[in-house]
Amino acid sequence: MENEEKYMNVAIEEAKKARSIGEVPIGAIIVLNGKIIAKASNRRETEQNAVAHAEIIAIQEACRTLGTWRLENAELYVTLEPCPMCSGAIILSRIKKVVYGASDPKAGCAGTLMNLLSDARFNHQSEVVGGVLADECGELLSQFFRELRRKKKG
Repeated sequence: MENEEKYMNVAIEEAKKARSIGEVPIGAIIVLNGKIIAKASNRRETEQNAVAHAEIIAIQEACRTLGTWRLENAELYVTLEPCPMCSGAIILSRIKKVVYGASDPKAGCAGTLMNLLSDARFNHQSEVVGGVLADECGELLSQFFRELRRKKKG
């Protein structure tokens, strides 16, 4: 649990980078053999790209770093439970373990709405650990959306 919190804190720093540029504050990192090999934050608004989620960007960076699409022994730490798209990318890249912070009641596919990551019908399953620093991760999102609503009313 200590390492999970340590790495989640790095993902939270990535989420704060996203917030600082007006993005939904979601951050992700990928760890292999105790070393961070990829870091990313949400860039959907910046890039006007529907697939520019933190997890997707981190997976792409990790694949470039390792020179392979197979991330079999890697661990992904993300501040928000992965959506269906990101869960699919996690399965296809063979990530061993996914650790997330806040649950996503609207799109969470690591146990909240469904659990794509552990579905035995796929040819790969990932270990899932949810709720690591959930309050901190959730508060980042809550603050962001409160501020956004305040600005829209303003």
